[in-house]
Amino acid sequence: MLTDDNNLPDQKQIEQLVHQVAALHRAKKEIIVVSSGAVGAGMGALGLKKRPTPLPKLQACAALGQSQLVATYQEAFARKGILTAQVLLTHEDLKDHDRHLNARNTLATLMAEGIVPIVNENDAVSYTELKFGDNDALSALVASLLPVDLLIILTTADGVIKDFGTPQAQRLSVIEKIDRQIEALARGTQSITATGGMTTKIQAAKIATRSGIPTLIGSGRKKGILKKMLAGADEGTLILPSAAKLRGRKRWIAFFHHPDGQLVVDDGAKAALRKNGKSLLAKGVVRIEGEFQNGDIASICDADGTEFGRGMVSFDATEFREQRLQKDVLVHRNNLVIL
Repeated sequence: MLTDDNNLPDQKQIEQLVHQVAALHRAKKEIIVVSSGAVGAGMGALGLKKRPTPLPKLQACAALGQSQLVATYQEAFARKGILTAQVLLTHEDLKDHDRHLNARNTLATLMAEGIVPIVNENDAVSYTELKFGDNDALSALVASLLPVDLLIILTTADGVIKDFGTPQAQRLSVIEKIDRQIEALARGTQSITATGGMTTKIQAAKIATRSGIPTLIGSGRKKGILKKMLAGADEGTLILPSAAKLRGRKRWIAFFHHPDGQLVVDDGAKAALRKNGKSLLAKGVVRIEGEFQNGDIASICDADGTEFGRGMVSFDATEFREQRLQKDVLVHRNNLVIL
């Protein structure tokens, strides 16, 4: 959406988006822009027609393109009399609790000063294939970090489409809950500069709505889309927030970690955790996978391997395997989230 046919930053497209954001800024809205486009801009500068696969080449594209992308934003916002600030994040920044809080404080301070933060993943140093998973996930995590009042994900699609690619294709105006049927509607992308497609946008919306944040998905190519959305027009797809809103610490446990291992539990333990809000006891754990230590985050899975929860463990993996546990509670319910 942000690059032209030559994979370079699309000046007119960015200008029209900045124009909309500036209008909201003048209306005293606090806004954070989480922007893709760095890899695409780097590809264009290097004359690449296809997204490179090797991680060092991707990182080189990101490093080259990031400066171009931010300069484009800075110039466009400056013409509107608005200052911007580049904020580059890695997954480790949001996983570590102190750095997590520092990132939140920095963003809040920038907005309080009337500055628009331009956020992107620090792709040049990320070592897990440029994955937060992607900027859709990053936007949801930044939204949950603060938290914000609304997440808007702009893309090339008009929203979430039912029966996509058929004569019966229909945009869904409102989604009350993301379930398996909704996830099945999502598809990936064939764009040479993008990753994820609608699949990652639905996953991002799951994070945001579980955090109590309504999410709008719509076409960033439509002029005036932000104004129309915020005026309540039937544009894009509105995904309603979950009634069971996660609080700050639980959000941090649920969304800001790549789990260090798995705890596979029996049906009795699954029912006790999901229905009765109990802590996870040692007797309910069938087996563990991975190497983790006391204080790490682990996935909690049923016998089929389906993850239904995450929690901060209060034991080491070696203690369990060597049957040296001195405690019954392996994950206290205060440190456990049902997904």
